[in-house]
Amino acid sequence: MTTIDSSRTADETDRAAFRAGPVDEQSRARLAVNGLDYRRVATDGDDYAGWLQSVARGFQDGERTDEQVAASRERSGYRRLTGVYDAAGPVADAPVATIASWLSELTVPGGAAVPSCAISAVTVAPTHRRRGVARAMLEGELRAAHAAGVPVAMLTVSESPLYGRYGFASAAAGASWEIETRRAAWIGPRAEGRLDFVPRERVRELLPVLHERVRHRRAGEITVPGGHWDGFAGTNPTAEKATDRRAVQYSDARGEVRGAAVYTVRERHNDFTKGTVTVHYLVAETDDAYAGLWRFLLELDLVAEVHASELSVDEPLLWMIADQRAAKVTVRDHQYVRILDVVAALESRRFGAAGRLVLDVSDPLELTGGRYLLEVDDSGAGRVRVLGDGETVSAVTLALGITELSATYLGGVALETLAAAGRVTVDEPSSGAAVSVDRFDAVATATRVLSWHTAPRLSIWY
Repeated sequence: MTTIDSSRTADETDRAAFRAGPVDEQSRARLAVNGLDYRRVATDGDDYAGWLQSVARGFQDGERTDEQVAASRERSGYRRLTGVYDAAGPVADAPVATIASWLSELTVPGGAAVPSCAISAVTVAPTHRRRGVARAMLEGELRAAHAAGVPVAMLTVSESPLYGRYGFASAAAGASWEIETRRAAWIGPRAEGRLDFVPRERVRELLPVLHERVRHRRAGEITVPGGHWDGFAGTNPTAEKATDRRAVQYSDARGEVRGAAVYTVRERHNDFTKGTVTVHYLVAETDDAYAGLWRFLLELDLVAEVHASELSVDEPLLWMIADQRAAKVTVRDHQYVRILDVVAALESRRFGAAGRLVLDVSDPLELTGGRYLLEVDDSGAGRVRVLGDGETVSAVTLALGITELSATYLGGVALETLAAAGRVTVDEPSSGAAVSVDRFDAVATATRVLSWHTAPRLSIWY
């Protein structure tokens, strides 16, 4: 398998090599002992339909039609697909477990985009639970990504307790909003631009362009596969209720499109003045576009509530409405991150303050554990060096798992919080340090270094 240089953007050659790479031999052998066949699935092959049906079943969806299989096949060529098969079962061509992954990019503090392995479609049939299948698949995919030189893996999850054992951590929370429009009352800026309805096909063209312009501004965002834009815009011909979606664009005074939103309206039949708007996607390149689009949605006629999800935990919208209690905001875990290469991952991001830290990292999969010296200069750039056996450094020392280090990676989880929760041990510098530092100050120092000034955000599920 081709090794990816983490200092550059992964290209199509890298992505193709990753898709074509073999399954992990250690996981293959482990599953074979139980009579299970662990193999890759080609998007254009005969196995794809059975693989997709197993994914649908795993997420409690209905059986896919031939048309839906064809549409999914057309949009899935970017993914590396793997299945676990039980030849003794009555339907041998349908996998009992599935996983998908692909090379993407993750925006990190400071605006850099790091090559990352996005993982999705993780399912295990209830008939094959507690046989180590999920463990073999996830560990296998992480080892494959690590072997390819990918510094970070990431996923969004349906069941949050499952992934910590593999080193993943919730690194970016997502906020869901329910807004009572009559109570909210807009007090934000009055945007000077123009709002217009546009067809779904037009907004499908706009969304990836706008997202590409803004994704480097906020840690946690990723490159979005094309099929996701079809889902948001309602241009996937096999999607349910796609024609219910409406789209608007915001143009500035020069006529440049700076934002767009896709939403649906659900009527309340016993009172037509109390409809509900669901915002499927909103992207804004400028503050004016942000204000203009949100004001439009909150002031729609015959609407009592506006619902939106995958928002940031520090949305400016909260300060654009007169009654903040009109918004019910629910925060939960969303983007999970797993560092696979400590040096490459940390040197790719910027940090909140200058300082020196020793990171004593444990890794349950033994992919990237060890002792590292992180030195951050006044610009926020960090250099990382692997420490030799027995080498001592006078610096604040953190003893933590790869899960905890991954939690801090996007700047959304404070080191101080993890230390208070007993997840990180923080020791002050040795007595040989020039300045004496107690544990409280050591925790504060580590927190400042690993922090970032804005909360991370991921605006999609994948």
